[in-house]
Amino acid sequence: MKLKHTLLAAAFAASITAPAMAKDAIALVISTLDNPFFVTLKEGAEKQAKALDYDLVVLDSQNDPAKELANVEDISVRGVKVLLINPTDSDAVGNAIAVANQKKLPVITLDRAANKGQVVSHIASDNTAGGEMAGNYIAEKLGKGAKIIQLEGLAGTSAARERGAGFAKAAEAHDFKILASQPADFDRSKGLNVMENLLTAQPEVQGVFAQNDEMALGALRAIQAAGKKDLVLVGFDGTDDGVKAVKGGKMAATIAQQPDKIGEIGVQTADKVLKGEKVEASIPVELKLINQ
Repeated sequence: MKLKHTLLAAAFAASITAPAMAKDAIALVISTLDNPFFVTLKEGAEKQAKALDYDLVVLDSQNDPAKELANVEDISVRGVKVLLINPTDSDAVGNAIAVANQKKLPVITLDRAANKGQVVSHIASDNTAGGEMAGNYIAEKLGKGAKIIQLEGLAGTSAARERGAGFAKAAEAHDFKILASQPADFDRSKGLNVMENLLTAQPEVQGVFAQNDEMALGALRAIQAAGKKDLVLVGFDGTDDGVKAVKGGKMAATIAQQPDKIGEIGVQTADKVLKGEKVEASIPVELKLINQ
């Protein structure tokens, strides 16, 4: 009887100890989950974390650097092993990374780079090449000297700066006349409002480059309302809605990133860091042009 009680006690102890043994956790602090691009990035990370048997803690910064800092302060005391961060702002994120650095928490940036702080690896598409690709495609459709409007992304982000730089290179090569280049903050509703105003001010426009698909889809509504059927509209990101608009003949093209791949590679890189393996300081993710 005593042996039976001993065996039962051992079995009970095992039953409460096994679940209590937590898996290693990785944190993903993401700029916003209001944007489909970043939702897809998160899903790619979640799928890979499950495959590699990690817990993934996801926190939404809601496009607010103060919220981003609070998120990193939160996860820094929760025992996570690696921080994956998609910055709200390439400068402001330095404060959050400083917290992680103080805690000896390895940092990997996704999609947007950080201008300050120690980062193990940065995983992103070549935004500069993508901006140039967009400009070259517009030139292919409209020729040299085309009259163009650019909708810029969120000021302070590496993505907006690099996409703009790549587009500027193509614009110079093809002698584009840039009628306006105005921020719409990577936001669909702002893309609509800004485009409405610019179409009124610049009715001679022939083409539009929007630095992401959300702004492009907002601009599309304004273009349709104005009846400008021949206007060449190119977006960036290759989101589901963006690709659908291209395939439906409503947008000319989108420069497709692979956000799921960025999230997936982020977790794979975190796994290598935890295993003590060497990782590249910069890991590019392939871009592709999707057109009609």
